Amino acid sequence: MYGKAEPVRAGAGGPMHRKGKSLHAATDRSMKTFLKLLFAAIFLWMLGMTLHVQHRESILLSPREFSWQATPWACATLFDAYFGFLTFFVWVCFKERRVWSRILWFVLIMGLGNMAMSAYVLLQLFRLAPDEPAFAVIAKRV
Repeated sequence: MYGKAEPVRAGAGGPMHRKGKSLHAATDRSMKTFLKLLFAAIFLWMLGMTLHVQHRESILLSPREFSWQATPWACATLFDAYFGFLTFFVWVCFKERRVWSRILWFVLIMGLGNMAMSAYVLLQLFRLAPDEPAFAVIAKRV
């Protein structure tokens, strides 16, 4: 009676198994909801910021702001951002099987940056079946 407890095996029935499974499912639903809210917020913030700044001054009329000599940190930050975009695009290439889809996402990511990247993650999250875990977004191929 007070001997060594036997471990609960995967697939074993009983109340603890069901409770643990439902707790895991609730946690995963919470994570999916959190990720959807996070990436929607990123998308909306970047869209609003871009529209606000563009209204004040066109990017086409501000070449000095991206001059290596005038603002080296702005240039370094721009390189950092685009290498991040390229890194994200490598993951998109893994996920997307069709060449035309990869080309489209490359243009969108390089042109719109984080707006396109957050939109891509949102699309992947909404494509998940209700019973699929949040981590399926990373590896599931489209």
